[in-house]
Amino acid sequence: MHVIVGAGPVGTATALLLAERGERVRIVTRRGTGPQAPGIELVAADATDAARLAELCTGATALYNCANPAYHRWLTDWPPLAASLLHAAEVSGAVLVTAGNLYGYGPVDGPITETTPLAATNPKLRVRAQMWEDALAAHRAGRIRTAEARASDYVGYEVNGILGQTVLSRTAKGSTAYVVGDPDAPHSWTAIGDLARTLVVLAADERAWGRAWLVPTPPAMSARAAAERANELIGLPRPRLSRIPYPLLWAMGLFSPLVKELRSTYYQFAKPFTLDSSVTERTFGLAPTPLDTTLADAAAKYRDA
Repeated sequence: MHVIVGAGPVGTATALLLAERGERVRIVTRRGTGPQAPGIELVAADATDAARLAELCTGATALYNCANPAYHRWLTDWPPLAASLLHAAEVSGAVLVTAGNLYGYGPVDGPITETTPLAATNPKLRVRAQMWEDALAAHRAGRIRTAEARASDYVGYEVNGILGQTVLSRTAKGSTAYVVGDPDAPHSWTAIGDLARTLVVLAADERAWGRAWLVPTPPAMSARAAAERANELIGLPRPRLSRIPYPLLWAMGLFSPLVKELRSTYYQFAKPFTLDSSVTERTFGLAPTPLDTTLADAAAKYRDA
């Protein structure tokens, strides 16, 4: 049995992938929501309740952290949830596999690789780095087995990501998209399905444990180039993108907690922000979904929505 905490796009994709392979899956969310499919059990529970989560993981092969608290609540919501996941993994013996991201690296020069240090200093960014360091310490102490899959910004239809929700949702309908940062800066975009496949592989392969891995991700592309290519693929005219000046972004943050948090990650969009996933691809024989495939699917769905 596989236990997944969180039923957002990542948790849902991972659950469906496992179920399609004939595995038993238990999804844990506060409201008991998630995909309806044979082999998937939906459980309503508070994953920060360490005893309850450990009980739900009894007999599990793997425990997947696919939770995603609201960004402005990371400092309050992540620590108790991370502690509960560590406890459940230790008590149950399930491999703890985390859907991670690139925030823990902080600003970088050049592509992120497996050797790039977690150098973030902003507290909101540092919390993710600390979660991994705590899990790794427990792994090295022999208390748990763990691995982490780190993805860049997600791309896809109705996926929580800048490229889809902010750009393609407008350009695929012929409207102007307003972009944070430099619309011409190369950026890495990761498909949700590739993250799900990586999580499942890491959970089952002993070579993966005790390390963090970069999710297979296609070559970087700027937001403008991605929008232009997406429109080209679905037969639409060249899109219009307009840059949001940073002072305006700062002012908008006075009224929106979500927009306010973009100040701390602005560096990711102000200049090139890319990753090199070649080590993961070579080690596990994985390959990223072609960006054309993801862009065409997302743009067509936004156009028709």
